[in-house]
Amino acid sequence: MIEIRKIAPTKSNLRKFTKFQIDLYSGNPYYVPPLISDDVATLSPKVNPAFDFCEAVYFMAYRDGKPVGRIAGIINRQVNERHGKQTARFGFIDFIDDPEVSEALLAAVEEWARDKGMKKIIGPLGFTDLDHEGMLVEGFQELSTMATIYNYPYYAAHMEACGYRKESDWVEYLMEIPDQIPDKYNRIADIVKKKFGLKVLKYKSRKRIKNEYGRALFHLINDAYDGLYEYSRLSERQIDYYIDIYLGLLNLDLVTLIVDNEGQLVSVGISMPSMSLALQKSKGKMLPLGWWYLLKGLKGKNDRVDLLLVAVKPEYQNKGANALLFQDLIPYYNKYGFKYAESNPELETNSKVQGQWDYFQNRQHRRRRSFYKNL
Repeated sequence: MIEIRKIAPTKSNLRKFTKFQIDLYSGNPYYVPPLISDDVATLSPKVNPAFDFCEAVYFMAYRDGKPVGRIAGIINRQVNERHGKQTARFGFIDFIDDPEVSEALLAAVEEWARDKGMKKIIGPLGFTDLDHEGMLVEGFQELSTMATIYNYPYYAAHMEACGYRKESDWVEYLMEIPDQIPDKYNRIADIVKKKFGLKVLKYKSRKRIKNEYGRALFHLINDAYDGLYEYSRLSERQIDYYIDIYLGLLNLDLVTLIVDNEGQLVSVGISMPSMSLALQKSKGKMLPLGWWYLLKGLKGKNDRVDLLLVAVKPEYQNKGANALLFQDLIPYYNKYGFKYAESNPELETNSKVQGQWDYFQNRQHRRRRSFYKNL
């Protein structure tokens, strides 16, 4: 018999909630664990500023006293109010291969959502787009990344058995990094620089980039992504939160800003050495040696780079601004010995973004899906 327990969001409980996933995938060579402390912070109403406009509930499933599944229910009031919807989200979902478990977990979240007046539920999604989203449906034998969900192949069949259907798909690409900047990229970049008066900015000081463009960077993300599926605009409190989290970690050689002749931010590209192997070795913990593996991942030899973020101001999209980013970044990729670049998930309908990979040898190696159910 399955017992569903509502989990109070204490630090101890959230650690158990997060660790269930890590234990479930123990020994899986493709799974990349999160840092437990990061997920606990994301799930904590005391820490995550998304709770200014979100509410959440957490459930765990038990059989004979042992955990066999977990799920979060989330309501993002900001997105619902902007679009006039009554939609809940589910996320942070994991379960053993037992239909009784998945059905009980989803039923618990559905009942919670109905009690809140919601008419539809979608997921897996997080609080905002900076959280993991999309259930893996292709690419189970590809090493995952720090920014994406990995799940077993049986998950999607369980969703469909519980009455869920496809809402939206994202695709991901693995690109080979060329030894030289492609000629077409160079030509486009030079034309765009001249036509629009754009220039590349590079920084050596984290403090300086934070002070001069930290907030502008996240405002640009809001503008660039605003029309995308279920996008939740970042609040000023969230921007402050993410500036402190992310800018301290980045290798600034792998951060490129494009500005116009008035110094206004037009485009940004942020890359990071793949942390997948380092996170696997850390097993989600900073201590006793997790910090060492993560430091080696950031500073040591690595043949793969993750394209964490590419954002272009709407009026410059489809005008070649991306070419300036990669004209700058490719020589740095070569300098650090990267051979492959991982794209982040892109909506399958977003041909504008996918078109930029045509200049590289690439393969679409993963697909992930959000599901919906009317309540």
